[in-house]
Amino acid sequence: MAKLVNYNRQNFKTPMPVLDPLERAHTFSEVTLGYSADQAVNEARRCIQCESRPCVAGCPVGVPVREFVALIARRDFAAAYAAVKDANALPAICGRVCPQETQCEGVCMRGRKGEPVGIGRLERFIADWAAEHPQEAARALADRRLERARIQANPERLEELERENKALGGKAVPVIPAGTDLSGRKVAVVGSGPASLTCAGELAKVNADVTVFEALHAVGGVLTYGIPEFRLPKELVAREVAAIEEAGVKFELNQVVGKICDIGELMEQGYEAVFVATGAGLPSYLGIEGEGLNGVCVANELLTRVNLMKAYRFPEYETPVYAGQKCVVVGGGNVAMDAARTAKRLGADVTVVYRRGREEMPARHEEIRHAEEEGIVFCNLTNPVRLIGDEKGWLSGVEVVDMTLGEPDESGRRRPQEVSGSNHVIDCDMFVISIGNRTNPLIGQTTPGLETTPRNLIVVDEETGATSVPGVFAGGDAVSGAATVILAMGAGKRAAAGIAAYLSPQPAAVSLAEAEEATRQFEAAGEALAQEAVDSVQLRGVPAAAQAAAEAEAALASALMDVGVNPEVAAKAAAYVVRNS
Repeated sequence: MAKLVNYNRQNFKTPMPVLDPLERAHTFSEVTLGYSADQAVNEARRCIQCESRPCVAGCPVGVPVREFVALIARRDFAAAYAAVKDANALPAICGRVCPQETQCEGVCMRGRKGEPVGIGRLERFIADWAAEHPQEAARALADRRLERARIQANPERLEELERENKALGGKAVPVIPAGTDLSGRKVAVVGSGPASLTCAGELAKVNADVTVFEALHAVGGVLTYGIPEFRLPKELVAREVAAIEEAGVKFELNQVVGKICDIGELMEQGYEAVFVATGAGLPSYLGIEGEGLNGVCVANELLTRVNLMKAYRFPEYETPVYAGQKCVVVGGGNVAMDAARTAKRLGADVTVVYRRGREEMPARHEEIRHAEEEGIVFCNLTNPVRLIGDEKGWLSGVEVVDMTLGEPDESGRRRPQEVSGSNHVIDCDMFVISIGNRTNPLIGQTTPGLETTPRNLIVVDEETGATSVPGVFAGGDAVSGAATVILAMGAGKRAAAGIAAYLSPQPAAVSLAEAEEATRQFEAAGEALAQEAVDSVQLRGVPAAAQAAAEAEAALASALMDVGVNPEVAAKAAAYVVRNS
């Protein structure tokens, strides 16, 4: 166990500084202001540095939480940043929008008595610190990656770490092996959201020629158009994208893959692998009367208008967005909270209606609390049944019905049931629907052989992201359905490792017993004949030192079979010899 540094026994998180609710309800400035260095150190010292490290197993991208928190406690901020950034391509973003309470913080040992360690707050702090100290951060990251390469190059040390991880109950997040070089190998990435950016960034580290195709006119996917400025400043997204671009990744905007070209045509253009992460951007509707009235929209439409037209910077940008005078938002998730809080900042009086109770709302508790502090009214156990319009087709109100909770449904939540005779009308001139999203079937419809589910989700191998089409990989919401940024990033990281393995296949591992038997068979073939076989390989211009290991093994195995060695044994012997040459 790491030595504790001035252990902090407080049971509650160090408070996060925030803008005053009266001020922030009328501005798109970031609500949470971030920790100071002293506050971060104080919070980091709450970590008990437990041996089991459930926080690491709880992170979809494998951030070494215990390590980076301990480094913050020691005020070694550069090393802490390197530990985070080496595992997480987008720490400044994750520190702000990742639902840590259901991931790393949800399993934190400190949370058994009091509140868990504020891991997300510390991740944000260290990412913001790095932005202010770029040279120190870059040096520390370079040192970190060099050390990781040394570990990966040491089989015994790597096996030791893997055994330790397995003993702790963790599931290792796949990484691209040290020494991998994909120079000249072309990879297309469809979409530019968190899964895509993570995948592209990981592949750029090993020199792959990566091009990202984005359907809209701005890079970032949901990070750019779906999350409001007051939760995720767009300059942060631009900074993360710029870092990936500086690593060599190219971005093509206004490119709708499936219309301007399909996956097959990308392959014909020389792309050897394609990663599809097109998200889940199609809206779901209530299916009630009046959804076609003027003044009715879905949450993603409202958020996209505000973000892509920079309405949050009006009047600097002359693109205001009207959210009505009285706005009703239906839904209880994070997107509903984003839409409601955005409408509030655009000048509307906002009411959120949700058919279940407060405790069943899937939104982060912090987002609900912030919304209430900003003056947004919540009507729980309330469900819309009809939208009402005037003679000109404009929305004037929504008829709702009170609900009560009955027996649990298939999700385990109690099923909402209407209360007979409780119908009433809420006046509104804007109605925002936020009840989830669906995936676009376009890629599935234009990619022959691509296996999808009835919900148009792409079917993949969970470990590698490989689809039913050779060379095509997928991840993020296009595979899982609407989920979180961090889960999409985890999928992108797994797919990057899968793509790297696909483009640079490694020989199958040979156990010690198999290697010994292969060596015995190899020696039994006769020293002279074996040497002749090796020489013949070299004469054919395929020495292991000059060619890829796979090619050298294939040539050596062929030569061994020429002198009578069993094909299976020859393959194993060739692998053993090349690996130990």
